[in-house]
Amino acid sequence: MSSTELSPASLREAFGHFPSGVIAIAAEVEGIRVGLAASTFVPVSLDPPLVSFCVQNNSETWPKLKDLPSLGISLLGESHDVAARTLAAKTGDRFAGLETHSHESGAVFVHGTSVWLQSTIEQSVVAGDHTIVVLRVKEITVHDVPPIVFHRSTFRRLGA
Repeated sequence: MSSTELSPASLREAFGHFPSGVIAIAAEVEGIRVGLAASTFVPVSLDPPLVSFCVQNNSETWPKLKDLPSLGISLLGESHDVAARTLAAKTGDRFAGLETHSHESGAVFVHGTSVWLQSTIEQSVVAGDHTIVVLRVKEITVHDVPPIVFHRSTFRRLGA
């Protein structure tokens, strides 16, 4: 075992040892689908029903979503490795090749995912170079689809 100098790069590598699910956060903004991907999704509370994710403070997409009345959270399925990268891209159509469903609330969901959570923003907390966003879950739809996992900068599937 060796100690490593504390830096953003060493922290990214260390944090990458913790596997996480990947979500799409999406909604319609003036009739256009807007979304991003995050691998920092965490269930927070059962009562009230709360979940959270973290978004970079320099995100150009989050300002378009943060004041909307409803957001769709889709837990990406094991076939979404390309979709996760597309949703995380800085440019281009983030929904290219994805079939989506628009909820009457304005939330957008990705087909072929494990879970859909229609939610509203409960609280935001600036924490370093990210903001922790706490969402209140309003509706939930569970699909029988295995999730994709992000681990050590690679998308992986869970074993049988």
